[in-house]
Formats: sequence, structure tokens, C-alpha cells
Amino acid sequence: MSTDQGQRTIRCLVAKVGLDGHDRGAHVIARAFRDAGFEVIYSGLHRSPDEVVQAAVQEDVDVIGISILSGAHNTLVPKILDGLDEYGALSDTLVIVGGIIPEDDRPALREAGVSEIFGPGASMDETVEFVRRNAPERE
Repeated sequence: MSTDQGQRTIRCLVAKVGLDGHDRGAHVIARAFRDAGFEVIYSGLHRSPDEVVQAAVQEDVDVIGISILSGAHNTLVPKILDGLDEYGALSDTLVIVGGIIPEDDRPALREAGVSEIFGPGASMDETVEFVRRNAPERE
């Protein structure tokens, strides 16, 4: 969605939540999103779920990409989703997760509000296209 077409640029928050200190993937996806023409905000490491929610609301993002490798996805991701819901922002924010998420944990995350989960080896093009197709339309 380029501004040349009169549409608003997709705003993305790439978030590292919890004690996970590995951020290479977050930097790679942030660069891919920037190269695709998205506006990207990077949270930095070790953010709490509340800090991620506050940043998303304050920055009025269309998409939150949560990068998590720590194994705490079943605790931290729902807290982010609940926080977005409290602000009334969950319904108009696309939430995606990247990292090592076991197949058995994915249905509960999707049921809670995660739109898609990208594991190791996911294509950057596939991720960018998913965001383009699914980012909420806003005026």
C-alpha cells in the first residue's frame, strides 16, 4: 500500500517480548517490511506485553509482528492480545507471530486472535504478502 496510490502506508510494530534476547529474526523481518514500503517501528528487546500494547496503541499500528523464541508464547502473546482488546484495538490490528511455536500450541494462539504464525524458514515474501492481503483497511 504505497502512498502513491492514495492509500495509507501500512504501519507495523515488530515486537520482542519477554526475556528472549535473540533478535536477528526481528531485524530481518523489520528490514523486509521496510523494503516492502511499510513503516516499521521496532520495540527493542525485553519488552513486557503492556509495553508492546502501549506502543501499538500510541503508534496506531496496523500490524504487530511478535517475534518470540523463548517458549513463553502461551503466556506472553495472550497478554498482548488481551491488552489490545482492552483498548478496543484488537479488531483492527493484524497480529502475527514469528518464532519457534510448536504445532500443538498454534490453534490456541489463533483462537485468541493471532492471524498467522511464521516458523523458522518462512519466506520473507510470503510474510510480506500475507500482511499486504490482511492488514486492516483504514481511512
